[in-house]
Amino acid sequence: MKSHQFPSSPSNRSSAEQEAQARFGSEARALQFYQNQVVTALNAPMQDFITRQEMCWIATSDQEGHCDSSFRAGPPGFVSIVNARQLLLPEYRGNGVMASIGNILQNPRIGLLFLDMLHSTVGLHVNGRARVLNNDEILEFSDPQPSLVEASRMKGGRRPECWISVEVEEAYIHCSKHVPLLKKVDKQLHWGTDDEQKKGGDFFRLRSS
Repeated sequence: MKSHQFPSSPSNRSSAEQEAQARFGSEARALQFYQNQVVTALNAPMQDFITRQEMCWIATSDQEGHCDSSFRAGPPGFVSIVNARQLLLPEYRGNGVMASIGNILQNPRIGLLFLDMLHSTVGLHVNGRARVLNNDEILEFSDPQPSLVEASRMKGGRRPECWISVEVEEAYIHCSKHVPLLKKVDKQLHWGTDDEQKKGGDFFRLRSS
């Protein structure tokens, strides 16, 4: 009997994924991973893991397949868990490009990676379908969490410009063997600033070139 409460989904793997496994002889390992580690919703340990994280990476693409990966961060628990199959990710004020949001408006597929580089060095992949919500829609949830209400009413750069709602389709571990263990130090955060020096300035010297 399986130890997790949600079913795995090896039957949903892409043909390209299966082709790669056949090419490199990893079918047996992959099948074992699907059966033992891949679930279609977030179990209690996964939910607890997410509530402790201060950063994650998201991957999106537009309708033509042009990809974008992006870093997101906030206070512990900045990604909110609505239930085992839905997450809410705040979109704070950035450079105004909104590449991830634009991609989601065309293509709802999204991948999230949470890496705990400060304690366990374990990661968690969450893949699913995304949609964009504004702050008013967050407050219209039937039973909004107090943290969501507080975030939606923040002022300045700490108030999300919008939210990414993720419908979870699969979740699985990212092994710890190559994840570095880091030490956290204090850093002053300048929420929503337009000050170029506080954002990193012309670090890659594009203007001068």
